[in-house]
Amino acid sequence: MIITRRFAGQLLAGVAVTATLGRFDLALAAEKAVTVALDLSLTGADAEGAKRVEYGALLAFDEANAAGGAGGYKINVVPMDDGSATAGQYDPAQAATNARKMASDKSVVAALGPQMSGAGKAMSPILSMADLATITPSSTNPDITDPKFAAQYRPAGKAVYFRTVTTDAYQGPNMANYFADVLKTKSIFVLDDSGAYGVGLADAFQGQAEKKGIKVLGRDRLDPKAADYSAILTKVKSLNPDGLYYGGVLQAGVKLLKQAYDILPATMVKGGGDGLYGPEILTAVGFPAAEGWYCSNASPHSMVDPKSQDFIKRYTAKFNVQPDDYAITAYVGAQVIVDAIKRVAATGKPVTRSAVRDAIQGTKLDSLIGSVEFDANGDLVSKVVSIFQVKKDVAFPLEDMSAQLKYIGIAPAT
Repeated sequence: MIITRRFAGQLLAGVAVTATLGRFDLALAAEKAVTVALDLSLTGADAEGAKRVEYGALLAFDEANAAGGAGGYKINVVPMDDGSATAGQYDPAQAATNARKMASDKSVVAALGPQMSGAGKAMSPILSMADLATITPSSTNPDITDPKFAAQYRPAGKAVYFRTVTTDAYQGPNMANYFADVLKTKSIFVLDDSGAYGVGLADAFQGQAEKKGIKVLGRDRLDPKAADYSAILTKVKSLNPDGLYYGGVLQAGVKLLKQAYDILPATMVKGGGDGLYGPEILTAVGFPAAEGWYCSNASPHSMVDPKSQDFIKRYTAKFNVQPDDYAITAYVGAQVIVDAIKRVAATGKPVTRSAVRDAIQGTKLDSLIGSVEFDANGDLVSKVVSIFQVKKDVAFPLEDMSAQLKYIGIAPAT
């Protein structure tokens, strides 16, 4: 090629222009980014609690990006909803669809969620085949991470389902211990909502209750879509147990609590698991129906910890709503993902989903819920279960979870 004097001048002028514009282009090209997917039940009965969980995760990712990213990588967040209007709550089919979308998007290096165990059972096999790790801040069914069911829920072998909460293998039995040892319950009736979480939790509670000498007078199942539970509650009343225990989430739970108030004696001890621990127990059930109910939470009650107070202020200022304990476990789950990406980036190797999975497995992180470490199956090493009782406090707004759900303490371990 022959370069004329005129062409050379044009070339030099072009170089000068592109040198100026190029700094901007190079800056854009130099920006490194990865994607984290969120899967929560944003449609249906648990939507209000889901938003609080989502906000906890978003706060952690926003803070990481504001500080320069995770090891220099900007984190792009893609929220996904596994709830559906048809189901009225989480929908396993939608959860599976979301998992397939995550797996097919190569920019997704980790996920946070799901909120519900039924969604987790649908997602885990798909994520396993993609070697894509997820951290759930609230799903507690133990089967998903139990090595006995590894062929079903992690067919590719490695753990991909990590938790910042403990499982119902502890939540159910520890609550049974509380009913037996503290509340001195001698007989009980057990209900579940037919979902993976509810059935598993009720089974775990019932097994330990029987070991503790509590007489189980009956067990029944609620249809979450049914409107009227009066026949079952009338049967419970006729048996006159000391207590009632419900394993399930809020689609059935809201109706159960309202109708139990009308039918069952006020003196009967009533409780459930963390499926009842959500803002809806106050906003959708309210007083007097929710008064006196016990519920557990599969994590420490970090909301009262002094080291959480700055988080609570930042969260409330940003989202104009008060967090709860599962907003904190979501925040911690997101921090675990950020920490894992940082450690992979520090090696100089590509930040791939497989590398991030391996880094999550090796997590040792001090957090608002204490030390976070996972066993070989992805379960949190800490096994704390907290207990609350709904007690009306007129000095505070009736939707204020911190005021209206009184913290009782840590459930007695088995």
